[in-house]
Amino acid sequence: MIEWQPIILSVKVALMSLIFVAILGIACAYAMRRWEFGAKALFEALFTLPLVLPPVVTGFLLLLLIGKRGPLGWIFSEYFHTKIIFTPYAAILAGTVVAFPLMYQSTKAAFQGVDCQFEDAARTLGASEWRVFWTVTMPLAWPGLVAGLVLSFARALGEFGATIMVAGNIPGKTQTLPLAIYFAAESNDLGTAGLYVVIISVITFTAVYWLNVWTKNRVKVSVYRGMF
Repeated sequence: MIEWQPIILSVKVALMSLIFVAILGIACAYAMRRWEFGAKALFEALFTLPLVLPPVVTGFLLLLLIGKRGPLGWIFSEYFHTKIIFTPYAAILAGTVVAFPLMYQSTKAAFQGVDCQFEDAARTLGASEWRVFWTVTMPLAWPGLVAGLVLSFARALGEFGATIMVAGNIPGKTQTLPLAIYFAAESNDLGTAGLYVVIISVITFTAVYWLNVWTKNRVKVSVYRGMF
């Protein structure tokens, strides 16, 4: 008999991470596209770093940030009398950090694929930058944004290394699906581990499969409209 808590928590963590990833990814990608400045290459490298660093290293850096003696951990402890470390909030933070590069890279590529002539045409008609962004840039970049959202959700759902560093493995509180799989296998409960593997595989496969079908249908619609 499997526990449903790791499944429910993993989905909640992935969805909450996705909200932060979407906001930060879109904002950063748009800023990098719009403005040129000397430290741009440095910021680009920092944004991509969690994608290439081992997750345990990312988790260690987060531990230094939100631990009791870390700057963020100290602020929350001193002024809000609460802590982030070893709570579901730490799992959300870990999921956000490791999934952010996927959203950022997908969004940046989508924004770079938008023809600036459409945006300039909207500006000449009197549209504000905010309106240009929401009525021209976002609709044209939408397929790339959706791809980034799906991949980021799948990445946050499967996060292990950073999560175990900052959230720990507390059954009923911070134990996510990847952690449940690892510790079930470690205790030789291969049946439970196998069921969890099937569940997380089905969720991620369904998300990626839906993305592929949705993209294929969009291409067909675009071709059909182009013919007529």
